[in-house]
Amino acid sequence: MILIVGGTFQGKKAFAEKLLNEKREDFTDGTSCAFSDIYHAKVLFHFHEYIRRMLEQEMSVQDLAEQLRMKNSDLVLISNELGYGVVPMDVFDRNYRETTGRVCTEIASEADAVYRVVCGIGTKIK
Repeated sequence: MILIVGGTFQGKKAFAEKLLNEKREDFTDGTSCAFSDIYHAKVLFHFHEYIRRMLEQEMSVQDLAEQLRMKNSDLVLISNELGYGVVPMDVFDRNYRETTGRVCTEIASEADAVYRVVCGIGTKIK
């Protein structure tokens, strides 16, 4: 598994496209895909939005990282970094931000590679 993180509009998808030699039409969008699509996708971008949707549907994300390792260990996940701004006042938004960070941390610990993208430049951090 590969995890690519970075701020909003920092070129994460373009970086993944070059790194993986994949076309964007082969990418799955976490904002709108079926929840089961994550287990068959090659690349899932907006992973943070996928997690938001799970929380909004009151689905458990507790074992999401483990399920991904077991069912789609070659998956490439692209997620925004959410923890660098002002802490949200809304309880749901705080929980979403924390949960996304914890899931990405767990995935990163087991991932084959982790990249951080800033200004379109990807740096391998693991």
